[in-house]
Amino acid sequence: MKNKLATIKYLPNNFKIIEDGDHVICAVSGKKIYLDKLTYWNVELQEAYFSYVEADKKREELIKKS
Repeated sequence: MKNKLATIKYLPNNFKIIEDGDHVICAVSGKKIYLDKLTYWNVELQEAYFSYVEADKKREELIKKS
């Protein structure tokens, strides 16, 4: 299952693997995130973020839009 994009359902404190894979893609940077390293995501937007830096960039972007 190496190098296969997973389909994930992001939940408030966890995530559910819908389609097997070993990684997802950061919605901000486009970086590959291995599932065992996945820590940051947005439940409402159903997006993953590589690190707190990308998560904060997305948060700032959403604040500017509102």
